[in-house]
Amino acid sequence: MAEINIFSENIYSGWQVDEKSFIDTAREILRFYLAQDEIKNCNCLSDYEYDTISFDFLYCDSKKTHEINKEYRNKDYPADIITFAIFADTDKNERFIFDGEINLGEVIIALDKIIEEADKKGTTKEYELAFLISHGILHLLGFDHQTEEDYNFIIGMQNKALKATGYVKV
Repeated sequence: MAEINIFSENIYSGWQVDEKSFIDTAREILRFYLAQDEIKNCNCLSDYEYDTISFDFLYCDSKKTHEINKEYRNKDYPADIITFAIFADTDKNERFIFDGEINLGEVIIALDKIIEEADKKGTTKEYELAFLISHGILHLLGFDHQTEEDYNFIIGMQNKALKATGYVKV
C-alpha cells in the first residue's frame, strides 16, 4: 500500500483537535475505502501508479467556510465541510503525479458546525468529526452524491468505515 501523507492545520480556537489522532483516523479510513470492492476499482486513483497519496485538512469555523463558499463556489452560506478534490476533479488527461505522489486535495471542516451537530444529535464531537473526515475522503476519491442512490452509497460507506475504525454513534 502507498504511503499516506496527511497535513492538517487548525485555525479555530474553540476546539484544540487532537490532530495526530485524526490524521491516524483519516489514514485508517482511506485504507479501508481502498480495500472495498465498491471503491477499489472506481475511484480516481484506480488507473494510476503512485507511491504516495497526500491531502490536507483545514479546521476552521463556519465564518471561514462561508467566505470560501462565496469566493470559490458562488454559494452564500456557511458549510460544515468543503472539499477541493484537485486530482479527482481534474480531467484525466491533465492529472498530475509528481515524483510518484498524488495530491488528492483539501478538506475544510467547520469545527463550530461539528460541535453544534454533536449537541443536536446527542453524539460526541469526535464522532461527528470522524464522520465528516470520512465524507471528505470519499469526495477526494471522486465520489459525489448528486442522486439519492449516490447519497445512500456514501452514507453507507461512511458508516462502514467508522465502524471499522472503532467509531460508534453514541
